[in-house]
Amino acid sequence: MSDQADIIIVGGGPVGATLALTLRKQGLRATLLEARAPGAAHADQRALALSYGTRVILEKLGLWSQLAEQATAINTIHISQRGSLGRSRLRAEEHGQSALGYVLSYGNLSRVLDHALQQDNETDIRHEAEVLTITPSAEHGEVSYRQHGVTHTLTGKLVVLADGGRSLGDIPGLKRETKHYGHDALVTKVRAELAHDNIAYERFTPDGPVALLPNGPRDFSLVWTGQADAIHGLLELPDEVFLQQLHQHFGDRVGRFLQVEKRMSFPLKLSYLDPVTAPHLVVIGNAAQTMHPVAGQGFNVGLRDAWELARKIAETPSAAWGSPDMFKAYSASRKTDTKRGLLFTDFLVNLFSNDIVGLNRMRGVGLGLLDVVPFVKHRLVRKMSFGSRG
Repeated sequence: MSDQADIIIVGGGPVGATLALTLRKQGLRATLLEARAPGAAHADQRALALSYGTRVILEKLGLWSQLAEQATAINTIHISQRGSLGRSRLRAEEHGQSALGYVLSYGNLSRVLDHALQQDNETDIRHEAEVLTITPSAEHGEVSYRQHGVTHTLTGKLVVLADGGRSLGDIPGLKRETKHYGHDALVTKVRAELAHDNIAYERFTPDGPVALLPNGPRDFSLVWTGQADAIHGLLELPDEVFLQQLHQHFGDRVGRFLQVEKRMSFPLKLSYLDPVTAPHLVVIGNAAQTMHPVAGQGFNVGLRDAWELARKIAETPSAAWGSPDMFKAYSASRKTDTKRGLLFTDFLVNLFSNDIVGLNRMRGVGLGLLDVVPFVKHRLVRKMSFGSRG
């Protein structure tokens, strides 16, 4: 079976859904292909770190009021290095923001975005649509997918791949560069002895960064990075022993750790496509770039991809959707933000994840100086919040 659509979005997760909703706000209609069944992501409790700029995007879409009560604000970020007196604190009120960021579950965000899409009768949503191939050409983009046992072909002026790369395949002209760090990240939720007071902690150690993000009234989301073998060992520990190890590794800033939920891990890498476009095809979000979680930028960069792409589509005559000129303008608008995000996270990992003699003291001094140089702190907060437009 074959049919046509002007704009085809592959992937109905937060990035694809945000793109579809932003297009509707501008009077444009898209067809969205999502592999999962309706509501499949609503129980997903993985924590997302939202920047203040992402909140602004969700406010413009009229959605933040539905998310605010479910989100935990980060009002302060405490940055430190194990074995050093140097530390820095970033405070939202010092930078004219109500918060530096927020922690929200993937499921809660998905639920609100999905509800908004369901209320919009103009977006053609096709669930349980397993994409088989994506074929760009000079005339149009073509997507082949299977739904309920039937294979369909959909052609359009513009195909947007926003499914994390699951459907990317081997498309001529799209080259992926990947750097494997040899580290894994352990993620879970923990409860500590002391209240979080809306403070997030980023602690650098020679083994890799450890982050505690306030999540809910009493809990923290934990991201603990380290050598893959060491992280795999932590997954196997009994809860009580794991909590003791975490206290020893992180320090005493939040007291003892009392409870831990299910632990999971994933390998850490830096990965990006160059270019992110082929004829009548553009790749956005994690499918286009994957970053180390050290600065919490990856998801937010992906949402800015969607917002900026919608703006470029609205500015472009429909006859030129997917054209080289449109993609040139889009790529130019996103290149700085993406490149700086990749370089910044990679720089932090390389700078802090080692125990080179003499460098430890220099890093401690640097953190101390950051705390007393307002201009540098302000620039850092703006970049974390809004990317290259900060």
